[in-house]
Amino acid sequence: MKKLSFVLSIAVAMLLISNPAFAEGASAAHDNGRGWIGLAAGLAIGLSAFGGALGQGNTAKAALDAIGRNPNASVLIPMVLGLALIESLVIYGLVVAFQLIGQL
Repeated sequence: MKKLSFVLSIAVAMLLISNPAFAEGASAAHDNGRGWIGLAAGLAIGLSAFGGALGQGNTAKAALDAIGRNPNASVLIPMVLGLALIESLVIYGLVVAFQLIGQL
């Protein structure tokens, strides 16, 4: 409990100290949505990496479960093909993020 109260007090102090850092300057008033483009790029790569990691984990879990049930099953090639296709979707997310950053 003591550690939690310490962490919360540090978090509140950091929020109060960092407040002037987020003050809007004169140049930020004419931003034209650049912050939203950066947020969208971050979400594009973050969500695609998160989804890809979940998909790859489920694929590996299913393949290992299949090998455990039937050791003679040949699941290596379909598993690697599935992992490559999942990774290509993550790379598409990276390309979208780079295109959004290019609009800045």
